[in-house]
Order: sequence, then structure tokens, then C-alpha cells
Amino acid sequence: MTAESVKPSLDGLEAKWDAVWQESGTYRFDRTKDRAEVYSIDTPPPTVSGELHLGSVFGYVQVDSMARYMRMSGREVFYPMGWDDNGLPTERRVQNVYGVRCDPALPYEPGLVVEAKTDSKADKNRDVRMVSRANFLELCHELTAIDEVAFEKVWRDVGLSVDWGLTYATIDDRCRRVAQRAFLRNLQRGEAYASEAPTLWDVDFQTAVAQAELVDRDTASAYHKLAFVRADGGPAIEVDTTRPELLPACVAIVAHPEDPRYKDIAGSEVVTPVFGVRVPIVLHPLADPDKGTGIAMVCTFRDTTDIIWWRELDLPTRSILRRDGRLLEETPEWLPESGASVWPDLAGSNTKQARRKIVELLTEAGALIGDIRPIQHPVKYYEKGDRPLEIVTSRQWYIRNGARDTDRAEALIAAGRRLDWHPDFMRVRYEHWVGGLNTDWLISRQRHFGVPFPVWYRLDPSGEPTFADPILADEASLPVDPQGQPPAGFTEAQRGQPNGFIGDSDVMDTWATSSLTPQIACGWEEDDDLFARTFPMDLRPQGPEIIRTWLFSTMLRSQLEHGTEPWANTSINGWILDPDRKKMSKSSGNVVTPAALVDEHGADGLRYWACHGAPGIDTAIDYAQMKVGRRLALKLLNASKFVLGLGDDMSAAAAAGMQGAVTEAIDRAVLAKLAGVVAEATTAFEGYQYQRALERTETFFWNFCDDYLELVKLRAYGNDEGARSAQAGLAIALSTLQRMLAPFLPFAAEEAWSWWQVGSIHRAPWPSSSELFGQTGDATAEVLDVAASVLTEIRKAKSAAKRGMVTPVDRLVLTDTADRLAAFGLAEGDVRRAGVVAVVEVVEVVGVVGVDGTVDAVAAAEVATAEGVAATVTVELQAPVAT
Repeated sequence: MTAESVKPSLDGLEAKWDAVWQESGTYRFDRTKDRAEVYSIDTPPPTVSGELHLGSVFGYVQVDSMARYMRMSGREVFYPMGWDDNGLPTERRVQNVYGVRCDPALPYEPGLVVEAKTDSKADKNRDVRMVSRANFLELCHELTAIDEVAFEKVWRDVGLSVDWGLTYATIDDRCRRVAQRAFLRNLQRGEAYASEAPTLWDVDFQTAVAQAELVDRDTASAYHKLAFVRADGGPAIEVDTTRPELLPACVAIVAHPEDPRYKDIAGSEVVTPVFGVRVPIVLHPLADPDKGTGIAMVCTFRDTTDIIWWRELDLPTRSILRRDGRLLEETPEWLPESGASVWPDLAGSNTKQARRKIVELLTEAGALIGDIRPIQHPVKYYEKGDRPLEIVTSRQWYIRNGARDTDRAEALIAAGRRLDWHPDFMRVRYEHWVGGLNTDWLISRQRHFGVPFPVWYRLDPSGEPTFADPILADEASLPVDPQGQPPAGFTEAQRGQPNGFIGDSDVMDTWATSSLTPQIACGWEEDDDLFARTFPMDLRPQGPEIIRTWLFSTMLRSQLEHGTEPWANTSINGWILDPDRKKMSKSSGNVVTPAALVDEHGADGLRYWACHGAPGIDTAIDYAQMKVGRRLALKLLNASKFVLGLGDDMSAAAAAGMQGAVTEAIDRAVLAKLAGVVAEATTAFEGYQYQRALERTETFFWNFCDDYLELVKLRAYGNDEGARSAQAGLAIALSTLQRMLAPFLPFAAEEAWSWWQVGSIHRAPWPSSSELFGQTGDATAEVLDVAASVLTEIRKAKSAAKRGMVTPVDRLVLTDTADRLAAFGLAEGDVRRAGVVAVVEVVEVVGVVGVDGTVDAVAAAEVATAEGVAATVTVELQAPVAT
């Protein structure tokens, strides 16, 4: 330890040690190691949009404790960091920060400068500036580069031990190349395809939305009861609907096959009110006899059930909604003259305007029955959207995911069962998702800042694209941007011209890139040597909400490309809750950012709180626990400084201890107990129960400081065999505890380690319980237990008498069983020194252990318990000196 006598402090340790770790390459991956020696982590690439909040830091810190343990236990840890910087969140942030929107029809402006907002309130009404696609992409790259620097600082501040030389961004050339290569191979094998089909559509973001991105939100709506006149003159059919504005798109009305009210009239026709279109009455088991009037209006398309009915009943397509959420301008061709006559009043209106107008028309026609009945019901939204999704017909790219392939679904479930899940119950969520899939994975988005599809289409002599014969990029040319590059054999002048070409204008869903993080990080077909050493990976850590997206999609892509699982283990963290135990989210406005907490409690205090949360268990923010973590880190520094001040060279004492210098029974006892804790912590870490390792280590550490350290410190100041035994025992225990706390308190542990050891603690070997047991001989933990309990009673007596801890004890009477008294005898000298005891008397209790674990005394009123509390300790303090 350095000779300076400055009081230990946690202030500034984060910046100090981050700089040292970076300079010395402490966490740099050694790629000379064989695959068997490597522990490979598929680190979640955070979405680079705004600020990291505490919920993100929570899960990453837990994983980092595992990474640090694995590194110390002898594995070479491959621990990259990625940035998920493409997709809607980035585009929305760029739009808000710069006040721009993308118009692909505009020409590129070289050197365009757009100032970022400095005052959101002042700029709230700033005019939106339209910019070209190329300029918009430049702004996206500019802002993500700024955000990535800020994100990296947060990760460094909380002590993530990633290799910062292994970073990637999902929009960089390497990631785009990997994503485009994987897509081309999916396409060649028939796993990817394009289809013109009903698509869930967000009218604000102007993009298709996949099943995994849907959320149900309770939304105010209303039932409207409509009268459909029977074409054969029979009684009118009453139909309840919440979407009367889609009446012009009605293609049938559907009832349950066993519903006695309707099954006899199946196949007959009714006429839609106001619009006069004849539609059939059809039967399908998904119709709910108990909902509304028991018969439903089928429109193309109102919801996902309409899609099922349309497909399975082979109904016609009558779409009236445009992609902007407004009704068609032109009159639908299927409307008869009576329906066509009212269309000009509806053309181009949004759905709310169309609803009001059609309700007026229904009322005038006498086809609206009774009152409109307000309801609240779940409606599907895009998870980032503000308005209910519509369904439009569009051409999109898909990857087959098992929704329509039982063999593929069963293979994915079997693959999930081969994974080790931590905790195991999270596997059920994965299986439920696979079993509940009803559509293939929609991977195309109508956006700009994403990975383009490497596809072009020839134009025929009339300028129409021939989608059936796409032009695919050569893998050697990747990455490509079909919107900015012509395909082989064409020139840019032929873009958009008859007999020329157009580029696919869509980009891949961000999950289509993120689903390839193992391939990206490990260098699939980019670095064969690295790939062989790191793939399949050992661990995928992530949150529970993206099991259905990130975990499932990564499993799917790996199965399709490699025929194997992408990792051996997956660890799922729980939710982070606010102090009121509500889930933390930006939409709820209860997000806490970590920077202020690091300033107040230190990174180690924050990490201590996070690592108390078990895998899969929701954990509330607990500032009091962060304070405890800070005290623990500071106690580690203070205890280390004290122990290291007991001898001239405690490193030598530790080394000597391993050669047999630990001779006193109590010193051997503490190492015997510590060996058991090391074994428990090691088992916990190997089972991904980092919180259990922390709990056991912390409990022992406080007992070590409060009991053992106090018992032997006076003996340790000497120079005889007993002193050398104490010094060796303390040095061995301190070295062990510093290393065991290092995964949780990396900054304090590194600081304390640097005072007496060479190199980083995070590259030091994890403690060995067998090595510790080798120094304990026939030691029994009871020696330490009895001595500690007697010292505790002495302290209690002094505190009760309001006397200082250095007050002499004239006489100590200990009443206990023979075995425990014998154990006490082996530590009596340390107890007497620590308690300032003059005389010790012992009284033996004869007893046997009963079935309930207590000792039944024969000759004493008070007896020992199985937990090792002294039977009776009588403390006679020295009388106070008169003043």
C-alpha cells in the first residue's frame, strides 16, 4: 500500500479507473484463445435515441457482474457493444431535434447545415423544413454519432467491462453488409418472399407494422346498430359495428356455424344500407354469438379477424383507405349508382370525418337502429404510435417464421428448450409467442434510415415494374443502396425510365438487423477466425419484453442460416419499477436517468442495488439500498487500508499464509468459513445467480469486519508466530474478499487491490475454495462463532452501561457446553484482548441436542441453541474511575 495517510474516498474512482482500464486494455479480448476457453456475450445493442434510463442500466450491470466473474474464473470474455441506431426511433428524434421531414423527391443539397433545437419551448412552432433523402440520412448519421458518445460515457461511468474496440452500429457498412447478405440467402432458399397483402399500417409513421410490434390499448369507441335489408325480402338483419365508416368496404356478414339465428340463412344475401351493395351471409367459427347481435360485418379491412375471414372464406377485396388514413378520392368501382352518388361527400375525408357523415346518412335512411352506445375496448396500436392501426393492402417483404409451417414452429420450440433459461419460467413466454404466431414476419418498412433491401426491378416499355423478376445484388458488392446506386448493367440515367429500372424503396425493420447481432459481433463471413472462436455464443442477456422480438427473431435467423441455436444460455432481467412499483417507461413519465445517481451514490452503489435484483424478478428503485452499496464500497476501502497497515508487506504475508503461516485456530476457522462462502458464490455465479453470490459475500464481509478483524487486530500488530498467523489470515481473507466483491464493486475493489497487488483485480484469478480449505487443517468454524458471540455480548454489556468499548472487563463468566467451551479456549486470548478482559471463568453445561435443534440443559437455566449463541455470558465491568 502507498505510504500516504489520506482517508480513503470513493470520489473520482470512476474516471480514474476507466482511464487506466482503457489505457492498459484490461478488458481487451485475446483472440488467440481457443473456443473452449472463450466466453462469448451477445450484448444488447441499445437503441440510440435520447438518453439511457435507469431501466437499461439495471440489466446491463447485472450482466456485467457475470462477465467480470467469467473473466476472473479463467474464461477469455468476448464482450462487444453495439448501437442499434437505425429505424423509427432515430428518424423521429432527428425530426424533432432538427425540425425536418424527409421528401425523397427533393434533390440533394451539398453542405446543408441544419441547426439543432436549443430550447424546445421556443422552437415548438418552428416551421418544418423538407429535405432530400440523402440530406436526411446525413442528419441521422450526425445525431446518432453524438448520441453514441453520450451513451458510451454512461456505460463507462457505471463500469461496463466491454471491449470498446469491438463496437458496431446497426447502420454501419459491416452491419448493412451482414443484413443484406442474410436477406439474400433467405430469399434464395425461399425463406423470404414479397407479397401484396393486407398489412397493419401506422398512418402517422406511414409504415407497415409487424405482429411483434403491436400493443392493445383500451380506446373509447361506440357500437352502432345497422339494419341490413335481406335481398330475398326476409326480415332485416341487425349488425353491431364500431367502424361504420368502413361500411363501403363491407364484403360479407358472418355468423357462427352453430348459431340458430343465422345458420339457416347462410348463403343468402343482404344489401348494405346507404351504399346498396349485395353481400353474402357466411359462417365461420371465429364469429362470436355473444358479441353484439352475434353477426359481424366483414370489411376489407377492419381488423386482423377480417383478414382471417377474407382469406379463409375467399371473399373479395374492397379497400377504401389510403396509406395516409383517408378515404379514396375516386369512387369505388363496386358501388352501384345509389352508393356512388354519396361518395363525393366522403372522398378524401379521414376516418373520423367519414364516420360522422356516414352516421348522418344512416340516420336519414332509417338504417341506424336505436342509440349509439359508447364503449371502451382494446384496439391495436403500433407500440410507438399514437393512433389505432389501420389495415391497407400493400406489397411487403416477409420471412417465414413458423406461423404457417408447423414443422418450423416445432423446430423453434425445440431449439428454445435446448437453451438454458435464467430463470427457466421465461421459456414459457417464448413458447407462447411461437405458438401464437398468425402471420409470417413482416420485415419491410416504408422509412429511410435503415438497411435497404438489395433489390432492383426492371421497368417494362410502359414504365411499370416487373416485381416477379427482381434484380438481386451480388454479395461481393454489398452493402448497396438501390435508391442511390444502379444495378449491374444499368446506368443512373435509366432510373425510372421505360425499359430501365427502379430500386426497392423500402428498408428493413430494425429487428431484421438486430436479429443478426451474433453474426455481426462474431464476424460471420467477415472474419472467419473470430467467428470460429466466438460462435455459437455463450450468453444472450436481455429484457422480458423483447423475447417475442429480439430473442425469437435471432433464434429464427440462426436456425435458418446455421441450423443451430445462436447461444447456449439466455438470462432475462426483470422490469425496473419506480418507488411506487410502477413499470418505468418514457410514456409513463417516471423515467430516472443514471447520471445523477452515480454522482450521489457512486457507480458501485448503483451497481450494488442492481445486482440485488435476481434474473426475471421485477425490482423497484431503492435509494436506501444504493446508500448501503456506497457504504459497503467505502468499508472495503477502509478495511483494506487497516489490514494493509498491520504489516510491512501484506502481499508477502498472504503468500506465506498459503505456505502454512496460518497456525492459530481462529485464523484457520475464518478461512474455513470463507472457503464455504467461496464455494457457494462460485456455484451461484455458475448458475447465473449473481445476486446470491453478492448476498453471501456481503454477509461474510460485514462479519469479517465486525468480528474477526476486531478479534485478531491486536495480535496482528506483533512479530511472533501468532502475529504472523493473524497477518497471513487477514491478508488471505482480504485478497479473497476483494476479488469476490470485484464483480459488483469494480471501482472500489480495483482501488483497494492497487494498494498492494500488481495488475488489475479484474484479471486476477477467482478465489479457490479448495486452496483455502488447504490452509485450514482440521479447523472448525465453531471457534470463530463462539468467540464472535462472546465478543458481541461484551459489547452489549458496555453499551448498556453507556461505557466505551475500551472499558476493562474485570470478570467474564461463560456458561456453555463442553465442546463450545473448548472452542472458546482456542480463541480466548483474542477475546480477552479485544474485549479488554482481565479474568475469564467458564461453567460447563451438560446437555443433549433435542429433535428441535436446541440443547436441553441438565444443570443450567439458560442453554445454547443450535445456532451457536452462548448459553450465558456474564460481564462484570471495571468500576468507573471517580473524577
